[in-house]
Amino acid sequence: MTRLRLAFLGTPDFALPCLEALAAAGHEIACVYCQPARPAGRGKKPRPSPVQALAEARAWPLRTPASLKDPDEQQAFAALGLDVAVVVAYGLLLPGPILAAPRLGCLNLHASLLPRWRGAAPIQRAILAGDQETGVTIMQLDEGLDTGPVLLQEAVPIGPTTTAAEMHDRLAELGTRMMVRALEGLDGGTLTPRAQPTEGATYAAKLERAEGRLDWRRPAAELERRVRAFDPWPGAYAELPGRKGPERISVLACEVQDRDLGAEAGLVLDDRLTIACAEGALRLIRVRRAGRAAMDAPDFLRGFDVPPGTRLPRPEDRP
Repeated sequence: MTRLRLAFLGTPDFALPCLEALAAAGHEIACVYCQPARPAGRGKKPRPSPVQALAEARAWPLRTPASLKDPDEQQAFAALGLDVAVVVAYGLLLPGPILAAPRLGCLNLHASLLPRWRGAAPIQRAILAGDQETGVTIMQLDEGLDTGPVLLQEAVPIGPTTTAAEMHDRLAELGTRMMVRALEGLDGGTLTPRAQPTEGATYAAKLERAEGRLDWRRPAAELERRVRAFDPWPGAYAELPGRKGPERISVLACEVQDRDLGAEAGLVLDDRLTIACAEGALRLIRVRRAGRAAMDAPDFLRGFDVPPGTRLPRPEDRP
């Protein structure tokens, strides 16, 4: 396999397996790009991203610009004399001069079957929508949002209990193997990019914390997918009536109960923490109070009384 001189552009832990695999395959890491360190923790001190931490540990050249639109940044990128740039969850759009600089262009590892779920949160949106499969696409970047031609694509089934955390790890590993193959095929002339279909495009909007709230006026099956889709972030939660008012409880696992008793949405149906929804009911299996360890529902109910017939708070109850 030809040793390529490349830049790697990525930020979160999803990108780490690919960066390590490219180095292990013998490619020259000319420079690593990631987003600037963000304030984190109680002290709000800047915390390097996982990719920055790895680059520093391996003593690879590192740049953390806030934008790639600056002409000086573009000139510095072009001066690297790259064969290719590999982009994995970088978080910034690449302008034309950046895209044009490497000899083989810029390749992106995207965690969906494009054109479905272009954008920031493809894994979570696929699970939330009830998709039966997702996958990885290796594509050549253009100036659009995940609109470039496809080099490789592989599908992965989404099981009935699959969480976003599980799919994250699976797609990171699959995408890593695919990227190594894509570089070899593109450099060797055995891969031909193909345009994405014009139909079937959807947008995977960035996740917001407020999306984690379970609204009992929705179908139970939809809420169950929300719990799996938002594991680990932003996390799904419900509000239960506490001694000092509604208390937010993280919902870590649940299951759909296919029964319709005509009960009001948000009503506790039994002593196993089964909640009536717009359609069906949702049994909470594992939960966590703020600052406490995760607990199975029976253990939780020993210290937090939620008797049958309790009506759980709903968004419209707030003043």
